[in-house]
Amino acid sequence: MPGFTELPGAVLTEAGAPAHFGSPLIEQRALAEGRAAVELGHRGAVRVSGPDRLRWLDSMTSQRLTGMAAGDSAETLLLDPNGRILHAIRVVDDGEYAWLLVDEDEAPALTDFLTRMRFALRVEVADVSAETIAYVAFANSPAGSDGPALAALRAVPGLLAEWRDPWAEVARGGHQYAVPEVHPGADWSAHHLLFERASADAVAELVRSGSLLAAGLLSLDALEVRAWRPSRHGEVDERAIPHEFDWLRSAVHLTKGCYRGQETVAKVHNLGHPPRRLALLFLDGSEGALPPHGSLVFLAGAAADARPIGRITRAANHYEWGGVALALLKRSTPIDAAVEIRSEGFAPIVCSQEEIVPADAGATREIPRLRRL
Repeated sequence: MPGFTELPGAVLTEAGAPAHFGSPLIEQRALAEGRAAVELGHRGAVRVSGPDRLRWLDSMTSQRLTGMAAGDSAETLLLDPNGRILHAIRVVDDGEYAWLLVDEDEAPALTDFLTRMRFALRVEVADVSAETIAYVAFANSPAGSDGPALAALRAVPGLLAEWRDPWAEVARGGHQYAVPEVHPGADWSAHHLLFERASADAVAELVRSGSLLAAGLLSLDALEVRAWRPSRHGEVDERAIPHEFDWLRSAVHLTKGCYRGQETVAKVHNLGHPPRRLALLFLDGSEGALPPHGSLVFLAGAAADARPIGRITRAANHYEWGGVALALLKRSTPIDAAVEIRSEGFAPIVCSQEEIVPADAGATREIPRLRRL
């Protein structure tokens, strides 16, 4: 994998992507301030062409895509018939192609599914992961004023598409369960830029020349965790439904036409409650050690043989907030309860919670009760 992996100090993940370059917290601040970029060479991209592409994608996924103009961005979910999340898709259309940006290892399965669903429609599907490479950088504000990193990246030849993350606000047709005074994602301004893979060396040369700073995946994870920003590779398991992550905020249109899994989305939102809820945990007693993905969460002080109440999806050291983690907890877990993370090889970590998805999320429709005769 070319590009940032060859920069001095690069420490790579198991997937071969740069985790950091020796100073994760400094890199993280630079990324948040719009001065650095993260290389996402391990992630996938699918290209969809043909005049029916947006209508076709709209018919299968959770977001309304038919009204997209050239340059517009959206986020959508491909669900199974029971409403469980299969793929989280970042969509940007350039007037000729719809570019679908996905997390690691998702592109082959998504391409296979879409190819099987073409029928007689005028669409063509191609997995272009091997031919492309993506970077993420932040603007100075959600309104989009360019940070220096974005400006430098946009000047590199070979730019194919630019996706603007919609997490900063509730998308049209969406719904937010979280009820903070100020949402921590309100100033979220991430942009994902997709290039021809041959451009990777030119982007790396910007770093070598001092025109751009490089940050690793640890930086992006930390900013996403603190902004309550869910991801497919981090939070989603085989039972996950959108409501559990407040993903109706950016990736679900509640009044669009039918799509696979819509019945579950509507039932849970209108009549039921999601069985689990995403919460932010402050790792008050971690002493710098981060629990691994999948670590079990218990009520603080619970017996050794107690049942867990949830699991850690991602943990990170934030440059301002210290140790933080996203956890998927049982809906019945009291919001004011202290919880404890237990993982083999780690001392127990006692944490306080910050509510993301309330326990009473869902059941938004009031059903009138009939009076007894």
